[in-house]
Order: sequence, then C-alpha cells, then structure tokens
Amino acid sequence: VQLQACGGGLVQPGGSLNLSCAASGSIFSINFRGWYRQAPGKQRELVASITRGRTNYVDFVKGRFTISRDNAKNTMYLQMNSLKPEDTAVYYCKIDTPWREYWGQGTLVTVSS
Repeated sequence: VQLQACGGGLVQPGGSLNLSCAASGSIFSINFRGWYRQAPGKQRELVASITRGRTNYVDFVKGRFTISRDNAKNTMYLQMNSLKPEDTAVYYCKIDTPWREYWGQGTLVTVSS
C-alpha cells in the first residue's frame, strides 16, 4: 500500500488549500494519522494528527488547519486556511499501524504574494 499526497501549490497569504492523502489500498489497525511538514533547512515537524478519533494540532496551526479522514475512500485531508508565508513547506502524510508506518511522498505548499 502506498500513500499519495496531493493538493499543494502556490497560494497568496490569507488563502486556502486542501491537501489530500489517498491510500492505494486498505490499511488495517490504523492507530495514527498525521500531517507533517518540512520547510527548507528545517527538520520535519508534526502539524496535525488524528489518534483514536481525536484531533491534535500544534499551536501555530490551531484555528487555521483542520485534519479529517474519509474511511470509505481511504483518504485523509488537511484543510489549510489563512495561510502564512511561514507555512511554506513540503507537506507529508503519515499513517501508523502497530506493525509499520506509511509515508506519502510529499506535496509542496508555497505561500507567497
């Protein structure tokens, strides 16, 4: 099973993007879904996650980003609103099971006027 992330692009400050991450097949016993990002020259960091049905966000995206999932479509989403230049990064999706972790290939988000 592979994860395919898409939805990135160039957006102006204050704009919105909706990232999606689709699994090529079913993944069982998922215990974690998350979106990470990696800005140039920086380490990859977790920005939003779903664990046991609960959503969690880092402070700098709270109120702006929303993580969700559609189990029927094997897809997770990251709705990003009020984007800022500092949100510019490659965004990665990740799914964990008790036995392994799955990473998407990353999708570039550029926030610039």
